[in-house]
Amino acid sequence: MMKKTVLILLVALILSSFYMWTPEGNPDPGKNENILTRKEIAEGWELLFNGRDLSGWHSYLRGEPGRAWKVEDGAIVLDKNALTPRSHFEDLTSDREFENFHLKVEWKLEPCMNSGLFFYVNEDPKYKHAGTTGPEMQIVDLCCSPDSRILKSRAGALYGLIPVEEETVTPGGEWNQYEIIASEGHLELFINGTRVIETQLWTDEWRALITGSGKSEFSDFGTFKRGHIAFQGTEPGTRIWFRNIKVKEL
Repeated sequence: MMKKTVLILLVALILSSFYMWTPEGNPDPGKNENILTRKEIAEGWELLFNGRDLSGWHSYLRGEPGRAWKVEDGAIVLDKNALTPRSHFEDLTSDREFENFHLKVEWKLEPCMNSGLFFYVNEDPKYKHAGTTGPEMQIVDLCCSPDSRILKSRAGALYGLIPVEEETVTPGGEWNQYEIIASEGHLELFINGTRVIETQLWTDEWRALITGSGKSEFSDFGTFKRGHIAFQGTEPGTRIWFRNIKVKEL
């Protein structure tokens, strides 16, 4: 009787694991899977990170990822310290460019650290950094980062431009999901499934926002209608993780 019970439990465990990890299943959002379901594939989703290495990514204006960008346990990890040369942690940039897209990214960071998710990044050598070309969805620990004291620099904000309408981000050390939907200039930003910003790019109002933010010193900032995705590595701090990076072209 005992052997039969153990056998039944083993079969149930195997079947449940098979369901979770195959495309027919619905992945647990708390798990680091880096896979697509059949439904996602049918809808046109693609993985921007394969979960194994940094294929498809490079550091801004460089041919390969800097040494501080690594892959550990199925996540992209920025691992640096005060002595790490900047060339090793320059912003990690997608090889591909996107125009109209829906992007999903999960991230977590060490307490008090901040980073950013850039989009519409232009990689012309005349620009020094990703952030001088493309808008940034702010990533920051609200508990103790100095940026958390400024509304337009809090988590999920369109950095320096628009504050979030609602804050649903979790503390440093916990996973969050960001989404960006950009289609024909209509922009929506989401934190953990909640829409926090909706705006229109490239209008007179958009240009006024840029002028009022001080970013107008970067002559072409926020003007590009096609560009790369990039993760900011140049802020103070040590470790940040990214995983389950998915994109759908619209």
